[in-house]
Formats: sequence, structure tokens, C-alpha cells
Amino acid sequence: MRSVLAVIDLQNVFATPASEWFTPRFAEVLPPIHRLVTAFGNDVVFTRFIAPAHPEGAWKQYYEQWPFALRPPDDQLYQVIDEFQPPSTVDATTFGKWTPRLATRVGGARLVLAGVSTDCCVLSTALAAADAGVSVTVVSDACAGVDDESHAKALDLMRLYGPLVKVATTDEVLG
Repeated sequence: MRSVLAVIDLQNVFATPASEWFTPRFAEVLPPIHRLVTAFGNDVVFTRFIAPAHPEGAWKQYYEQWPFALRPPDDQLYQVIDEFQPPSTVDATTFGKWTPRLATRVGGARLVLAGVSTDCCVLSTALAAADAGVSVTVVSDACAGVDDESHAKALDLMRLYGPLVKVATTDEVLG
């Protein structure tokens, strides 16, 4: 079965230690993500979380808590980190990146997920794709959470969705 790798939100806002959304193990997942990106070749999609121009509904409260994040999509904080320069990205103003654009890109392939954060955007993407009937594999050592406990809990939660969602290591995915 063909697979498509979605690299979730490898953005400066999560990589920069001074950011309020810094993901502590961000740098540690870069080597496995590099291996995956190389192996998947043209079957790689990068995503970005971006703020809406005008938050609505519960998102208004969210951005009251995180006002620093109300920035335009071209702001440096929302850019993919410099060591990856994807020609395009799938952008979403939601945690989950299972958008019509990503669904079209994946087609009938298996979706392989890596990136940040395991306990938010990766989890939201995995469950939405699984609900849509897509076979999903989350690469445990190529994802990082807000902390180790949250990362482990999110992986355990996603394992409950088997066989729709599988959790595997980089070596298992590439083996």
C-alpha cells in the first residue's frame, strides 16, 4: 500500500525556546523526521497551524489565553523551520490537519504522521483521518509532545483506535 508522510507543524513557534508554545523535545525528533522525509521522497506533505484572521466561537477564548499567537500566516513564528523548505504547506486554523486539501493529497494511501505536538495537532489529525476511513500510522519517535507524560498518554490513546491507527517507530515504518 502506498503511504504519504504528513509532517505536522514543524514551525518556529514550537521550535523556539522563547515561544510560549515551545515543545521541549522538538530538536530530538528532527533526525527521525529527516530519515522519513528522505525515504518518502515526493510523498511528503508539511502542515502549518496558523491563526485565523478573526477567531470565532470558542477560538475567541483560546486566543484570549494566547494573544501572542494572533499573527498573520507569513509571520516568522508560523514558518516551517529553516532546515526544511517545503515548496508548499497545508495550512489550517485548527489543531487537526485532516483538511480537504490533505485528504486529496493522501487519496487512498496510508497516512503516516510525524511532528508536533503528539498530544494536540498529531492526535487531532490522526483521529479525524481514522474517522474518514484512512489507515493511519503515528511514528512515535518522530513526534514530540508538550511534555513526556502527555506524549506517552497521547500515543496510548491513539493505540486504542487500532486497527485504524497504529503506533510504530521510525525503524518499523522504514523496515
